[in-house]
Amino acid sequence: MALTEASPRDRIVTAAGPKFKVTLSGTVLAGDAIGYATGWKRALATVGTAIQPKLIALESGVSGDVIEVSREAVIAGFSGGTVGGLVYLEEGAGVGGGYTETAPATTGDVNTIIGYILSATEIYVAPSVRAGSVA
Repeated sequence: MALTEASPRDRIVTAAGPKFKVTLSGTVLAGDAIGYATGWKRALATVGTAIQPKLIALESGVSGDVIEVSREAVIAGFSGGTVGGLVYLEEGAGVGGGYTETAPATTGDVNTIIGYILSATEIYVAPSVRAGSVA
């Protein structure tokens, strides 16, 4: 099976590190991986619109909102995850912020490992503070 998420996203997020606040420049949902590109917004692996993940949103918000974030978190709300598998930032049709266990492979996609699958329903995510890698 593959790590999948309900639509709409329905996550339970638990910070696993210090919490702090950032001001958003786009809409995010609790548990989204966020990065900085002219403001804090959903991270995305897709070449051409790639935004490297840096933090995890602990709450939902829209542009201009100040939300709580963390550098690492445990996120529940998945199904079919392969225990011990790697977690990557999702590719997608401009949505962003989500997770996959399939490494993005298109040249220029963000393919940095950002976490691990703890169980079929939970992941641990901790984006790197170093420069992200691309396919």
